[in-house]
Amino acid sequence: MSRATKGVLAFGDSITNGGGELQWGVALQSWAQWVARATGLDFTNYAVDGADIDNLLALQLRGFTYFNATPEARYELGCLYIGTNDVRALGWDAHDFASKLDRAMRFLAERCERTLTVTIPLDLGRPRAGEKVAEANAVIEQVAAAHGTLIVDLSGFGARNLVMPDHVHPTAFGQIVIAERALKVLAASEDPLPTRVPPRHLIYFETTRWGKLRGDLTYAYRHAKVSARAIGLLPQWRL
Repeated sequence: MSRATKGVLAFGDSITNGGGELQWGVALQSWAQWVARATGLDFTNYAVDGADIDNLLALQLRGFTYFNATPEARYELGCLYIGTNDVRALGWDAHDFASKLDRAMRFLAERCERTLTVTIPLDLGRPRAGEKVAEANAVIEQVAAAHGTLIVDLSGFGARNLVMPDHVHPTAFGQIVIAERALKVLAASEDPLPTRVPPRHLIYFETTRWGKLRGDLTYAYRHAKVSARAIGLLPQWRL
């Protein structure tokens, strides 16, 4: 029997923090929250919008240590998705990222029965983050292997209904797809965590012709804004 006393513990940036606009009436929830709902576990989330690896170490892990009512508790699953803001920054340093990611994964592994992390989509951002993404993913895979952390491969992730026009943030459906990939990895692991109900069975939506047209127009407008940012006409943002 598991010694864990709590459910899912999550760290990361806005992708793990969740929140955003509806997609066909479906709320944009964190992929880690969908994993918790699908496995029937409670959810504790310290992810912060705009976070990079420095924010995770300085604020999120510290927040867990100092502000959690039961910091000594163990969790069934620890989720970590970080690096997207790091590779989009001008000062990207793979070696520095590796050292700090190792600290974060060790922190999580010491408190969780099993841990899981996520690689970064290669087609990231506009302008594209480029080769830095592959470097980051290599680091993520290496550090995860050192700590026995499961990996959800998102290197090829991306589709219009799954990723927003910025080519960074998942849509509501994209978050569900990430969660279901994570659940598949968890179910196939040496210490399986079974899915009680697939996330897609927890949502209901209907599409209409007018809704599709409105979605097409909205996507085109937002994609134009992203293109303007890519050529320097508008400022970049962090997630």
